[in-house]
Amino acid sequence: MATPRSPRPVSPGPATPSTYLRFAAVGDSTTVGVGDPTPGTPVGLGAGATGRDGTWRGWARLLAEALEASYDVSFCNLAVSGATTRDVVAHQLAEAVDHRADLVSLVVGVNDTMRSSWDPAVLRRDLLHAADALTADGALLMTARFHDHGEVFGLPRLLRRPLQQRIEAVNEVYDEVHATYGGVRVDLAGWPEVRRREFWSVDRLHPSELGHRALARAFAAELAAVGWSVVPPAAVADGLHVPSWRTDLAWMVSEGAPWVGRRARDLAPWAARAAWQGAVARRTDLVRVGAAGRRAEGSAGGHHDGVAVGDGDGVLAVGPA
Repeated sequence: MATPRSPRPVSPGPATPSTYLRFAAVGDSTTVGVGDPTPGTPVGLGAGATGRDGTWRGWARLLAEALEASYDVSFCNLAVSGATTRDVVAHQLAEAVDHRADLVSLVVGVNDTMRSSWDPAVLRRDLLHAADALTADGALLMTARFHDHGEVFGLPRLLRRPLQQRIEAVNEVYDEVHATYGGVRVDLAGWPEVRRREFWSVDRLHPSELGHRALARAFAAELAAVGWSVVPPAAVADGLHVPSWRTDLAWMVSEGAPWVGRRARDLAPWAARAAWQGAVARRTDLVRVGAAGRRAEGSAGGHHDGVAVGDGDGVLAVGPA
């Protein structure tokens, strides 16, 4: 990985409508646009879909179309559904760099948190390397911080807490990326929209059309705030795709259930280890507190019963019954 540079000041975008603007997007299914299909998108097309096949629209293309009102835009969407940070570096980064973009988006990392191969050190190395390469020629970098996916999924606490710890680790790396390479970013963790059902498609993993529009509008607002000429896309659905229970059910059968199966194979051993480690840690805490109580009784020459008060993760207090 190249030595990180000091962040450059964010400069205004080109000011005239005739200015040629290159925009490159790398990442996973969110940047592909999954959840915001174009008319005729076949049901079941999800895993492995790419941002260049035209079957999904999504926030990146909505933003590119909004920029076209002010610039002559060359848009290159290299994202692939299911991509990890390793996939971005291995399969998307070189072409994105070759695009010699003025504007680049790097939104990836959630898939890393859902793999048994999770390694925060590798994720940090890959994200910093990607950010360095993408901005080497002066491109403005767009990134995001992620929300609590377990809350949106409705996961049980056994899975939600460790998953959120992984999401927080990803966000810490994005904080480092932003501090080092500058640019603009959207903090989804602070969005009330992410807790609204209409923000999400049927799988609650990918944004719906309204969710993609909200994300595109947020990035457009951030670009406008630093001097770029961009009018945010409309906030309301355009009616090109009308969801129905039939298409939702077909998607869940063809894509949703297999996805859950793949992630269960990845996450079940990890969840079991997390549960065992948590149980061992709680037992250790209780033994430690009990031993401390007995020592206190001996030094005081008296006796009392102790009660450990906890929230399931650790002992908070000990007091007389």
